[in-house]
Amino acid sequence: MSLLETRAISKAFGGIQALSACDITVEQGSITGLIGPNGSGKTTLFNVITGYEQADSGQVLFNGTDISRYKPDAIFDLGMGRTFQITRIFPRLTVTENMHVAIRRKGLAALLSRWSASSESERAKRLLDFVGLTHLKDAPAGSLSYGQRKLLELAFILIAEPQVVLLDEPAGGVNPTLIGQLGERIRQMNEQGVTFLIVEHNMEFVMNLCDKVMVMHRGTKLAEGAPAEVRANPAVLEAYLGD
Repeated sequence: MSLLETRAISKAFGGIQALSACDITVEQGSITGLIGPNGSGKTTLFNVITGYEQADSGQVLFNGTDISRYKPDAIFDLGMGRTFQITRIFPRLTVTENMHVAIRRKGLAALLSRWSASSESERAKRLLDFVGLTHLKDAPAGSLSYGQRKLLELAFILIAEPQVVLLDEPAGGVNPTLIGQLGERIRQMNEQGVTFLIVEHNMEFVMNLCDKVMVMHRGTKLAEGAPAEVRANPAVLEAYLGD
């Protein structure tokens, strides 16, 4: 069953056509990869899906609801989380305090009152343990390695119990050990029912992790299929070599 879908999404920035009638479908319960050459429109599509950019035309559907004009907070409340190429954590707060902020991103008073709930505090502890950061719970987030920051950002998102998580370059700049740890955590969350859409340049990571891979080129979907099919597709190879 389709959980997330874009229909004929187009987006231009001045004279640059970033997206052109782009259609993608993400099935519920899947781990779907979204790849393509630099400048193919992947991050712009993520921004349109999550409300950070408004499409010029087309629709974004989440659970059958048209969310094309929703703001990021409203989309977050519906059950969609995302990461960014540059991690968005609070470096001067401790790892635990970052999880505190993640409980609810709507005002300091609400944050302080909600954190007193033992169930929320316990869930934050479980997620830090899940991503392997419990031993750093009192460390400033700014002292974490780049890979550890990616894991904290994943925990930050998962505390809201999203139905679908969009990961933007999760393996970028991360050492191989932490890449393996990140992939394992994604698999485990997927087994618990979380759907993933992943933009990534690390082909080994994508091909080993994803059920389906979609390829973007010049603002639209060029190909899709199982990883082995996509890897062998001549049009995909030409798109990468040509760019």
